[in-house]
Amino acid sequence: MPNLTFDGTAKQYGTVDSATLITESSYFVGANLNIVDTLCDDRGNHFFKDCHIRGTVDFIFGSGTSLYLKSGMQNSEIFVEGDPEGDPEMAVITAQARESSSEDTGYSFVHGRITGTTKDVFLGRAWKSSPRVVYSYTEMDEIVHPGGWSSNRQPERAETVYYGEYKYTGKGATPATREKFVKQLSDAEAEPFLVLDYVEGTKWLLPPPTVPN
Repeated sequence: MPNLTFDGTAKQYGTVDSATLITESSYFVGANLNIVDTLCDDRGNHFFKDCHIRGTVDFIFGSGTSLYLKSGMQNSEIFVEGDPEGDPEMAVITAQARESSSEDTGYSFVHGRITGTTKDVFLGRAWKSSPRVVYSYTEMDEIVHPGGWSSNRQPERAETVYYGEYKYTGKGATPATREKFVKQLSDAEAEPFLVLDYVEGTKWLLPPPTVPN
């Protein structure tokens, strides 16, 4: 796998321009990549297949509509590192930037594993008012915070977020301790997030890859 790396910080370049990889166009495909530090997943339909993404805080962020898929036996991980200069109580994977329930954007992670070298990792935080993120069939190590998700210290956002979990496994899969605003999805609720139509993939992914059950 090729390595995409960048050591820029938000202080140096601003939040968006500090990203290692920025995807703003529609119909972006990333396959078999190591993306190290930050992925700005913003604007458009995106498909990430069998990628290893490594970072510290909010390292998958933006307002894109994206499917992250592990397909077959390839390594596919989200790896969370500790940030020595950051808030020790705020290790976060996603900061999806949907601002209204009328916006048809969000991130769907299907299969793969969450691991790392830090602890009490949040799967997402409400950077904006109405983020939408779903993890399905995902193996979660014990590094995941028991509550799972953060309202970004803004309690009112618990009413507007869409954070979902479906058939996930591992020591970090603890539905009994999740925040009350987290949805444990039914089969019917999860189905739209498991298929390529989530990113309109049948229109532009050629040939359409197979999504494992």
